[in-house]
Amino acid sequence: MELDKLFQALADPTRRKIVQLLKKQDQTPSDLLQKIKVSQPTLSHHLDILKRANLIDGAREGQYIRYSLNMSVFQMSVDYLMKFIGKE
Repeated sequence: MELDKLFQALADPTRRKIVQLLKKQDQTPSDLLQKIKVSQPTLSHHLDILKRANLIDGAREGQYIRYSLNMSVFQMSVDYLMKFIGKE
């Protein structure tokens, strides 16, 4: 289920930080590495998990990839949580 992947992806504090940074503006991996103190392979791993959960999208710009949030997945999760707590 897509929601399972979403909640698993957001369970990690580093991935939540990436999401917070992408909420402010689209960024490249180089941009993210300057703000998050992890290695490049670790960042790639986190980005891959976020992509598989459909939380982020990547668009190629020349030799770089610029990542952005996929807001429709966030809306789906909010809808789910609202139904879960009975606030439809």
